[in-house]
Amino acid sequence: MSAIAGIYYSNNTPVPVDQMGGMMDSLQHYPADDIQVWQKENVFFGCHAQWITPESIGEQQPYYDYERQLVITADAIIDNREELFERLQVERSRRKTMPDSELILLAYHKWEEECAKYLIGDFAFIIWDERKQLLFGARDFSGTRTLYYYHDEQRFVFCTIIKPFFTLPFIEKKLNEQWIAEYLAIPGMHETVEPFSSVYKNIEQLPPSHTITIKNGKVSLVKYHTVAVGEKLQLKSNEEYEEAFRSVFQESVTARIRTSRKVGAHLSGGLDSGSVVSFAAKALAEEKKQLHTFSYIPVDGFKDWTPKNRLADERPFIQSTVKHVGNISDYYMDFEGKSPLSEVDDWLDTYEMPYKFFENSYWLKGVYEQAYKEDMGILLYGARGNWTISWGPALEYQAVLLKKMKMIRFYRELCLYSKNIGVEKSRVMSAVQRKAFPNFYRKARLSENEFPMLINPAFAERTAIFEKLQKNGMDLDAFTNFNAYEAREHHFEKLTYWNINGTSGTKLSLRYKLWDRDPTNDLRVVRFCLSVPEKQYVQNGLDRSLIRRSTKDYLPDKVRLNQKIKGIQGTDGIHRMAPNWHLFIDEVEKITADSQAAEYLNIQSIKSALSQAREVPRPEYIFDTGFKTMMRSLIVSRFLKSVT
Repeated sequence: MSAIAGIYYSNNTPVPVDQMGGMMDSLQHYPADDIQVWQKENVFFGCHAQWITPESIGEQQPYYDYERQLVITADAIIDNREELFERLQVERSRRKTMPDSELILLAYHKWEEECAKYLIGDFAFIIWDERKQLLFGARDFSGTRTLYYYHDEQRFVFCTIIKPFFTLPFIEKKLNEQWIAEYLAIPGMHETVEPFSSVYKNIEQLPPSHTITIKNGKVSLVKYHTVAVGEKLQLKSNEEYEEAFRSVFQESVTARIRTSRKVGAHLSGGLDSGSVVSFAAKALAEEKKQLHTFSYIPVDGFKDWTPKNRLADERPFIQSTVKHVGNISDYYMDFEGKSPLSEVDDWLDTYEMPYKFFENSYWLKGVYEQAYKEDMGILLYGARGNWTISWGPALEYQAVLLKKMKMIRFYRELCLYSKNIGVEKSRVMSAVQRKAFPNFYRKARLSENEFPMLINPAFAERTAIFEKLQKNGMDLDAFTNFNAYEAREHHFEKLTYWNINGTSGTKLSLRYKLWDRDPTNDLRVVRFCLSVPEKQYVQNGLDRSLIRRSTKDYLPDKVRLNQKIKGIQGTDGIHRMAPNWHLFIDEVEKITADSQAAEYLNIQSIKSALSQAREVPRPEYIFDTGFKTMMRSLIVSRFLKSVT
């Protein structure tokens, strides 16, 4: 709910007024309901507050507890408030109005450095413990909110965003070349292997699931939580699993619609967002409030080029969900005039570093803009759903049965799945064999998915980037060689995968004064879904079986049981760029002659991509590796120019 900032001088030097003012002034371009600071000698805390929850209205932040001699500044919404009230024995008369920041402070007073283990929600906070003369902070388990910091022998500085650091005279704006190397060398969507680094040298970030303690000028990080598969849940029937799922998911959704303003939600034609919307609309109806949904659609004049099992315009499925669920006001937006190219500068300013999600950049930002105009306080979405609530890969499950020689079950699942998706058994069998015995198909798969090297080979050698990736267990071939189960395990183990959503979500939320909240990412939901036996996720040829069964009566069968068609967003990107394609090509060509860009980028790869795309290409080029090469190069080039 806030952008937080602070400065601590461990040598007891008073914090200069101009340094406090510089940091807070740099946050002024964000909307705020209140701006407050707290300062005592060598410690300064600031809070650029946006009031989202009812308890935050008029909140004192930073908050100083005179009795306990603790100060907190927090960017947080806590979802397990009732549980914490009971554990902390908070008086009932105080519970309705107590802000989340004060609740965190009480948790720290009771559990000290262990307090983050007891918190469920989206948070990043710093506490000054006056008695112990130390700073303590934490970031939620998945890094939903960002927290950057700088430290040297005398000072510790923290902030929700990066720009305020450069108002301080002792912090130099210098690129972290190791970060740039990782961004360029990794072909996937994540940016780095180090969840604690940033694009600037000497500015680090607190990783997800970590606490930070600063005492006597020394900084220590501790990982307080690990998402892991524990003991499997053993219930008696499908119905019991379905009821257990509905219970935990409804609790998560209901916690995330706590706002004094309107509630919105991203809505596509799929299961994840549809499930979030259906549970949210039900809960809001009890509060006599309406849910507002925001859906991206392709621009007029675009012809859907996607295969018959894909759908660029998901309105038939979206409208089916809206009609079935009820209590929804729906918005459909085509963002005419916007494209992956038109939004680059704005995204670089907001994101503060190069990004890779350019295909969806224009509509992601566009949804926030519209939601802001409609006075949303919360914007629900279901980004983690593929790994939690809608888990259930049918082909991989069949591959496991085949490898374990459970032939009767395997053949039954194969036949039912083939019937459900309308594909011949022989084709499904071929796909299952590829999953079950990947080494036999490894060479073909690598050639199909090979991504051009974007990093300058000399720069790669100078930074030893490929050795570092290998050392961190990141074999570049593994991007095409993971099966679904390995990918899921990797997803929850590697903290670097979590940073992208948290970074974009935090910075967009500050800009548009609303919070995106993901019930599929609730820690209680994650733990539950990881505890569910695999046979609950794939049954009778039905992939994602648990969510499909659990949402009976919540979602229309057209959406709930759909296994034949998947929505695919951002497919009209080339169509949108066509009028300015020559400008795009001209800019990329200039990059090939730019000495600054050539220091980092593989110019030969860019030239190769250019040779195939000088004329406006077919619309399916939006997902081609050549287009990715050019767009990522353009984004990096513009970023480099913006910081030098």
